[in-house]
Amino acid sequence: MTNGRLIVLSGPTAVGKGTVEQKLLADHPEIWVSVSATTRDPRPGEQDGVNYWFMTEDEFVAGERDGKFLETAVVHGMAHYGTPLEPVKEHLSRNVPTLLEIDLQGARRVRERATELGLDVVTVFIAPPSFEELKRRLIGRGTETAEQQAKRLETAKVELAAENEFDVVIVNDTVDKAADDLWKVIAEEYGLSE
Repeated sequence: MTNGRLIVLSGPTAVGKGTVEQKLLADHPEIWVSVSATTRDPRPGEQDGVNYWFMTEDEFVAGERDGKFLETAVVHGMAHYGTPLEPVKEHLSRNVPTLLEIDLQGARRVRERATELGLDVVTVFIAPPSFEELKRRLIGRGTETAEQQAKRLETAKVELAAENEFDVVIVNDTVDKAADDLWKVIAEEYGLSE
């Protein structure tokens, strides 16, 4: 059904997945990144259709019911997230390097559904240099309340324990190195020159 392998990028909250992804895209704009749908409120500066597809609860549930998502999950017990299926299939069918950045639950769901959907998947885990560094990054970004930070850190402990479930682990000690390491994975999977 598809030519390319879907690169699934995951890791704990505040590990810097988005920052690594931004650096990767700045260096390699030929990569297509799936835009997830969510029911959470936009953060300052986020745009609908660019950062996420922001949906109401009713819209999201209808999409789930109609099979329009590759995966869905409730993240941190607060909001629904999901990956629209058709754009992923369309880009893979054209062998466009395709990247999906999702949480641990989503990565597991994609892996589970890959065979039934005819998708070939490579899972990549972005890890922090240490838990203390992860905590510093989460608090430093200042986008969550103290209660939300505590909940995210508890979730992060569980997510870090899942590192061995992934095909590739990249430590985000520096953004440049992590982005380069991620590009090497993509280049190898798509037969591109590094």
